[in-house]
Amino acid sequence: MLTTRRRVATACLLAAVTFSGAGCSSDSGDGSSSDEIAGAGTGETGASTPSASATPEKDAPTFDFPSDVKVTVENDPTGDATKDALLRDVAYSAQARLEAFGKGSGQTENMNRYFAASALTYWADRVATVKQDGLTVSGDYRYFGFEATDVANGKTAAVRYCEDQSKGYSKEISTNKVLRTQPSDKDFILYTLQAAKDARGDWQVLKQSWKKGDASCVQG
Repeated sequence: MLTTRRRVATACLLAAVTFSGAGCSSDSGDGSSSDEIAGAGTGETGASTPSASATPEKDAPTFDFPSDVKVTVENDPTGDATKDALLRDVAYSAQARLEAFGKGSGQTENMNRYFAASALTYWADRVATVKQDGLTVSGDYRYFGFEATDVANGKTAAVRYCEDQSKGYSKEISTNKVLRTQPSDKDFILYTLQAAKDARGDWQVLKQSWKKGDASCVQG
């Protein structure tokens, strides 16, 4: 059995590469270095708040977050239809990953829709590890700064975005104890990724890297 101290350390060590267990900077063992994927509750559901200017899609996914999880997505239209669809799906992928950690399953419908190949396998393994350590998600998560840095032939693309973990935390599944830590610049994470459009027309994440405390994401 993991002690509370070890659980906090585990959650923080995996913060940027799992469910974004926020507020972990004080105990994180990876500092502000970059990492890269190789190939790559109960009760009411939590809230997901899209950008006010986002256009709802008829085939948009629904997310089943834990009741104590709130998600905010700030993703304004660019005016380019291809980039707008790309960034919309990348935002969905971020929510799908968080939902997976909330459910304790890396093979949810949304994960299979917005991740593929080695990236999907990687996150499924991470979800399983965190669940085995007795942890899940809690708090508020915000995604912003979405930018398509390259789009090739409307089929492959490079994207970056930021995540604000300053009010998000890991939580012990057995006790529902929220493991709060002191916020810092490392609660802001820059994600860069490669994506490709599948036969259905959805953009799927194939490869992803991240950097905690990146100056382009840090706020407040």
